[in-house]
Amino acid sequence: MSKNSINEISKIFCNSVKEIIETNTGSTINFSTTALKISTTFLKPDIGCFMQFYGDFSGLVIINFSGEAALEIYQKYMLNIGMNKESLTDNFNSPEVTDSLGEIINQIGGSVRREIEKKFKLSVKNNQPKAISISNSILISISSDLTKPQCRRISFKTEGQKSFHVEIAMENTQFIPLFEVDDDEEEFDINNLDIDTLIAENKQF
Repeated sequence: MSKNSINEISKIFCNSVKEIIETNTGSTINFSTTALKISTTFLKPDIGCFMQFYGDFSGLVIINFSGEAALEIYQKYMLNIGMNKESLTDNFNSPEVTDSLGEIINQIGGSVRREIEKKFKLSVKNNQPKAISISNSILISISSDLTKPQCRRISFKTEGQKSFHVEIAMENTQFIPLFEVDDDEEEFDINNLDIDTLIAENKQF
């Protein structure tokens, strides 16, 4: 059965965003179980982060933080690595905040790449994530030569109930499994497939 690629990738990003931010901050992150289908993606105030991925398929991920959410994640991240509370900024426009968020987004990108390789045997790379402080929404999209990209938005909340959103755009494509693998069986690895053995085992007399 074919799978809608944008939904599958959205699930991976949801889990990676939650896991990486929780690990870095020592706090709880929750996300909505309902994704919104949107027509395009925007960088939005107060902090917008974006990362393009490419390879076997192309896409774009944007994470928009409210100033309150950005500060909470930044401060908990710094405290979690041993910084003194007195030394931390309380201004979300500070480069310290955007730099910290950029580092976290970079870790999320690495986690997503590994999970895509593990689950789908597909290879993707990502560029260096950017995090910027903005006051107005900015339209941002994947390459113009990709027709009718699919887009989703997922809502997240920090432990302090501060909101941020993940927006994902991908080329319009479907994941179509060529081989079904039972959960109880050893994973099918096509790279280690012995064709002669397979033919012998399935030869009809």
